[in-house]
Amino acid sequence: MITKYLIVCLIFLSYGCMAQGDSAFFRELQSKKGKTFYGKAIYMPDTVKPNDFWGKKLKFTVTEVNGELRMPFVVGENKTRTWILRKTGGGLELKHDHRHEDGKPDSISNYGGPSDPEIGTELIQYFPADTFTAKLIPAAAGNRWILQFSPDKKRFYYILERDNVLRFKAEFKL
Repeated sequence: MITKYLIVCLIFLSYGCMAQGDSAFFRELQSKKGKTFYGKAIYMPDTVKPNDFWGKKLKFTVTEVNGELRMPFVVGENKTRTWILRKTGGGLELKHDHRHEDGKPDSISNYGGPSDPEIGTELIQYFPADTFTAKLIPAAAGNRWILQFSPDKKRFYYILERDNVLRFKAEFKL
């Protein structure tokens, strides 16, 4: 009986730690509210260069709307993308909002997924593609987006993997 009780306690403690990591990550990004950060693409396979990102100035601004973080992501002069990070009952969720220049939603929008509660920490969160994303963009079913702070919290990374292969990495100075 005591063994079962200890196992249950350990499970609850581990979930508590993961939730604290999610919350700490969200709070750290939330503390940047109102600030704009500049960066550049630092990795992209040669097979996809050149594209919209490579060689362009990248920036994002942290804003908060109704408890979720909205981070307009600007690539060169293109202002049609926004990262949305929100708290969920089980962690965090990252979505990508794409718009046309006139502000109307793009047909490829709202993709992303929930954080993986087993491996996220206060410095890094992993967001595997959800079912909606897999239906919207079948090739992206194996995507995983990663948001990461450097250990000293002076840099922020936006990373995309597909089927466990690095496809894109951007670095921003905080």
